[in-house]
Amino acid sequence: MNFIAKILEKPLDKLNELSQPGQPLEKMHRAVEAFDTFARTPALVTESKVHIRDSLDSKRLMSTVILALIPAVLFGMWNTGMQTINSVVGLDASFLNAMFIGAKVLIPQLVVSYAVGLGIEFIFALIRNHEVNEGFLVTGMLIPLTMPAEIPLWMIGVGTAFGVIFAKEVFGGTGFNFLNPALTARAFIFFSYPTKISGDNVWRAIEAHKEQLVDGYSGATPLAIAATAPRGTNVVEQLSEAGFNFKNMLIGTIPGSIGETSVIAFGIGALILLITGVASYKVMLSTIVGGAFMGIVFNLFGSETSLAFMNLPWYYHLVMGGFAFGAVFMTTDPVSAAATSLGKYIYGFLIGVLAILIRVLNPAYPEGMMLAILFMNIFAPLIDWVILQLNIRRRLARA
Repeated sequence: MNFIAKILEKPLDKLNELSQPGQPLEKMHRAVEAFDTFARTPALVTESKVHIRDSLDSKRLMSTVILALIPAVLFGMWNTGMQTINSVVGLDASFLNAMFIGAKVLIPQLVVSYAVGLGIEFIFALIRNHEVNEGFLVTGMLIPLTMPAEIPLWMIGVGTAFGVIFAKEVFGGTGFNFLNPALTARAFIFFSYPTKISGDNVWRAIEAHKEQLVDGYSGATPLAIAATAPRGTNVVEQLSEAGFNFKNMLIGTIPGSIGETSVIAFGIGALILLITGVASYKVMLSTIVGGAFMGIVFNLFGSETSLAFMNLPWYYHLVMGGFAFGAVFMTTDPVSAAATSLGKYIYGFLIGVLAILIRVLNPAYPEGMMLAILFMNIFAPLIDWVILQLNIRRRLARA
């Protein structure tokens, strides 16, 4: 990185000089500044004694989150390739071929997401004459990871634009959004184009191999099978007959959204976020506890005549769908999550409860995690307000 910084040093200095007030590139100042601060440590630092000095800025925080996402990205590419290989006649099953097939799917999605999102960010920054918001460095990666391999690229572009504009920029940009932009983009696509992102075929072999599908292959996900299991049947047996068990759902070698299948990959990412202090363990832990609690409640009240999904062992919920991915990377968004210490526990716990509640009782939408997080995004300010008022009353009572 130091070597690259040295190569870019003179060109960046020249661009900074040309983008100052009164210079030819004055209107591009914020764009030049954004690229400069991403490539190099920001030149501006606090000088007064009232500040706590720290070399870590927002872009470095975002870079840490991206680093934590790398295991999910790499596994997602490999798994997309392997799902294609397993469902298509005559493809080479080597590791490199699987990565190549997966990369052909994921990389174009990442390019579209970043091109559209960053383009909008730059336009708003130039119009408002403020710094380019670095939050999209993470959002741009999260959006493709929550999408199925088969989704058209133009839908990712439209969804990204909607998420960035209506969940963030209209409220003032990064730091002012009360909804998670990546989940807002996914919600927009889900409700606008439901057949492309849900149902039994959220993942199928990529377009180039559709004519070579193995006979009987459906592309159904574990959640789709569990949600449609008839009353009185054993969900675990239904999953087993379809080739799904706790182990392969934990590892992630199953159909699903590109980056949402491997709990082990998310666990590695969670360790990175927790060790670096970028994410709160309070939100992650309470989300898992809330999901487990609701799963246990359903197990206690489930019977042979109730919904089959109610009898699914509670720990299966934690490795199915986007629950683990959401708990690690979506609930911990520092802007849209609760900020108070107790509020984080309440916020995460209710997300876990609502996710499983929606998943089990709403067969039309067996995922649940996306809606649960967005719903609690709306209530996060209220949770913090109530906690603050309780603290104020407690202190006044002691006065």
